[in-house]
Amino acid sequence: MASNGNNHVSTKPPPEPSPLRKAKFFQANMRILVTGGAGFIGSHLVDKLMQNEKNEVIVVDNYFTGSKDNLKQWIGHPRFELIRHDVTEPLLIEVDQIYHLACPASPIFYKYNPVKTIKTNVIGTLNMLGLAKRTGARILLTSTSEVYGDPLMHPQDETYWGNVNPIGVRSCYDEGKRVAETLMFDYHRQHGIEIRIARIFNTYGPRMNIDDGRVVSNFIAQAIRDEALTVQLPGTQTRSFCYVSDMVDGLMRLMEGDNTGPINIGNPGEFTMLELAENVKELINPEVKIITVENTPDDPQQRKPDITKAKELLGWEPKVKLRDGLPLMEEDFRGRLGISRKK
Repeated sequence: MASNGNNHVSTKPPPEPSPLRKAKFFQANMRILVTGGAGFIGSHLVDKLMQNEKNEVIVVDNYFTGSKDNLKQWIGHPRFELIRHDVTEPLLIEVDQIYHLACPASPIFYKYNPVKTIKTNVIGTLNMLGLAKRTGARILLTSTSEVYGDPLMHPQDETYWGNVNPIGVRSCYDEGKRVAETLMFDYHRQHGIEIRIARIFNTYGPRMNIDDGRVVSNFIAQAIRDEALTVQLPGTQTRSFCYVSDMVDGLMRLMEGDNTGPINIGNPGEFTMLELAENVKELINPEVKIITVENTPDDPQQRKPDITKAKELLGWEPKVKLRDGLPLMEEDFRGRLGISRKK
């Protein structure tokens, strides 16, 4: 078991997930739980998992930021099940794999209810680890580049411990995910749970919440509505954007591989906020103006993943370029806003 702690002691092996997993005549399907599966990344992951006829997918979501609409093509499918449930409450089901994505992930949502965010990260992750321990399931946590805080190291690799404010307005998310990672490794070392940790960087694509306050959705929605693109000062802060299909591919490779992680999954192509605004303007609506507005507190100045580990251990790297991904997202947003392209 490749692990990040050298001193690591693994206890007894976990139980087999199902008595029928190695049955003689009938191999049971893979039962995969996706928490937060009605969300943006979760629903795309579900689409991909459902393509394999050997997978049964169970989605658990409380619809705090997710939407049933994202899963409408699967509702009623014999290999699909949807449970309205909050991960901060225990869940007793039988599963083989857990993709634990549940958590509000945009500043508007996690600042709206910071206590709920920390409960989801801490109690939610504890509950899912308890489920993994009981069933012998392998569990993957989607952690975040936010564990690096406002990084003093650039680009960020997995050995960097981060530079995080423990008492800021976004700490519920940053520190919540840091604790979730701690819990994952403690369960792994103490109980032999098979864990996987992905540190995911900014992701974009269809089904993002239109008003979630993230920069890509903001700019695209503004451009479609003929509103000025609002760039937060100074405009030179950078982000790197990974298209959602690339992200899902990375998560699945991590789950199926032999490495606990943490592994950065993101696109190392780095853009300043002004460059992003210029791209959106050019591709979507050349008429709109670009204006600057005040910034929010604790906003990191730089974000760029070092994905050496993902390349070497997972054979993964992003394929979709920003200029190819933005129009796909525009099409989705236009459909939902009911605003067609001007002739």
